[in-house]
Formats: sequence, C-alpha cells, structure tokens
Amino acid sequence: MDLDALTHTSGEWLRATGPDSDIVMSSRIRLARNLADYPFPNRASDAVRADIEQLLRGEIAKSPAGKKLQYVQIDALETLDRQFLVERQLISRELSENHGQRGVGISPEENVSLMVNEEDHLRMQVLRSGFALEECWRDIDAIDDAIESSVTYAFSEQFGYLTACPTNVGTGIRVSVLLHLPGLVMTKEIQKVFQALQKIGLAVRGLYGEGSQAMGDFYQISNQATLGKGEEQIIKTIKDVIPNILAYERKVRTTLVQENRQNLHDQVSRALGNLKHARQISSEETMHLLSSVRMGINLGLIHDLEIPTLNELFIHTQPAHLQKLRHERMETAERNAARADYIRQRLTVPPSTN
Repeated sequence: MDLDALTHTSGEWLRATGPDSDIVMSSRIRLARNLADYPFPNRASDAVRADIEQLLRGEIAKSPAGKKLQYVQIDALETLDRQFLVERQLISRELSENHGQRGVGISPEENVSLMVNEEDHLRMQVLRSGFALEECWRDIDAIDDAIESSVTYAFSEQFGYLTACPTNVGTGIRVSVLLHLPGLVMTKEIQKVFQALQKIGLAVRGLYGEGSQAMGDFYQISNQATLGKGEEQIIKTIKDVIPNILAYERKVRTTLVQENRQNLHDQVSRALGNLKHARQISSEETMHLLSSVRMGINLGLIHDLEIPTLNELFIHTQPAHLQKLRHERMETAERNAARADYIRQRLTVPPSTN
C-alpha cells in the first residue's frame, strides 16, 4: 500500500454519505479474537508472534467475505508512518507502539481494517459513514465467519471468546458511534448526556477512542461490557440510545439559531475567518474552529463549503498527515505554520473568471 498516496484521498467514512451524517461522523464495530493454542500477544515471544502474524496474514490474503485487503507490515514502518495510520483510524495506538511482527489488512475504501498482533491476535474493525451499525455488523460478521472457517479461535463454552483484556471476554465486540455535539457543548448540556450514558453502562471517549481526549466536540459512544450479552443485543442498546442524543443535539441547535442567530452566525464566521487567514495554528485550535464551521454549514449559516471537506480537514491537519503532505519532518512551530498554510489552501475559493 502506498501510504503517500493516501494523503490525497479520504476514507469512505469521512464522506458524509451515511444516515444522520450531520451529527454522526461514523459508526464502527470491532471484534477481538485470539487463536487457540497460542499465548496472548502480551505473553508471546517474538518467535511466536511471528508465527501468528504469518498465519493470519495468510488468512487476510484470502480476501475474507470477498474483501480484498492490502497488507501493511507495521513493524517495518517508521514512527511517522505508523502515526499516520493511527490518525487515519486504520490502526490503534496499541498496534503502532507494540513490538514484534505485526500488521494490518486495509480495504481500498478504508472501511475495513484487520489488525494482527495488537492487544489480541486479531482485531477486526468495520467503519462506515453516518449512523450505519447494521451495515457494519453485516460486514464484520461475514469477515469473522470467513476467518473462523479456517482457523480455531480461543473460545470457552462458559465465557465465550477469550481475550487478553477481561473486559472484552464474551462476544469480544465493541460498538461505537462518533458524534459531533457542539450544540450540547455550547449549552453545557453535554454533562447530562454523559451522566445518562454512564447509568446504562455506556462509555464516552474522544476522537481516537480509549485514552484520548475529546477534540472538536467529537465524542465516541460505545459499550463497555461484552460478557453475558449477545452481539445483536449490544448493538441494539447503542441503536436505541443514539437517536435520543441526535434529537437532543438538533433541538439545542435549533434553539441556538432561533434565540441568538446573530451571535451564533458571528461565532461561526469568525471561526471560518481565523481558519482562512491564520499564519500559525495548533492542532487543538484547528479542531475547535473546524467544529464551529461544521456546525455552521449544517445550520445553513455557511454556504460555500461542504461537510466532506471539513471532515477531511479534521484528519489531514493532524501532525503526521502534515509531515507526509510536506514530505519532511517538522517540529511543532513548523507544523503550526504548515497547518495554517494547508488550511488556507483548502478553504480559499479561487476568484471567478467570468
């Protein structure tokens, strides 16, 4: 896979083509699986890890469930390239920072990624634009079945699928939806949402999942427990909850427009102006300003930009992406200048020749 070529493209999940994509950036389902008769990666020697990687790389090469995947040997990549794939949500930080032979199979649309020798032997994920959990489950279930027809998973009749972390034992499933909730953040209603979700056993995380902070008003809502419940039951819990959050966010946005349209329009316009004219800008400030502009587009306050462009900027302005785009290593101050330059290029509309 040509990683440099990816800097000029975007994954399917960023294209805002899925249901409710004004608020739901993406839906994702991940399955954790381990091979029977092999120790978990954290207990495996480098020689055993190499055996596992070779076996699973062969399974990925078979195009499970018709998914043709390009395989990337993660341990052969430089740190910058590994971080690039993390920013693109194709691999986890765990896989990037692990040791020994490890890899990932990636679909051309970037909506399927199969990680080998992460925390578990195999971490499968399907990622889709918008609120599309049923489609995610259909695809990942088919991939899981295809691989399981050739290898033996570590499975207990009592506990279900066995995983390195006890919290994943059972189904090994993690269902998550990435939401953009600037209205709830602005009105300080977001804490009510967090509290309600915690009461029903759901977790709230940042843009890059576990251990990451919320940036740009993006939050991942996911299940915590995997034991004692079936996959479809866990998916249904998320499917039942998310529409309530979407309705809450839309109601708050409508109220903001009705009660304070001029101030809201001013805030959004200032955010866009800063992005178009800044000469230096940090990643954190970029996320904050892009969040305001994204909301402004969805509320009809900005008309000459499209959501896919904003979605792409959230990813392409991250540190590793910028350095890949410039083909050079940069310190923080250099990245801040390069980021501002890149944003200006993407947001400036050429003057009409008519």
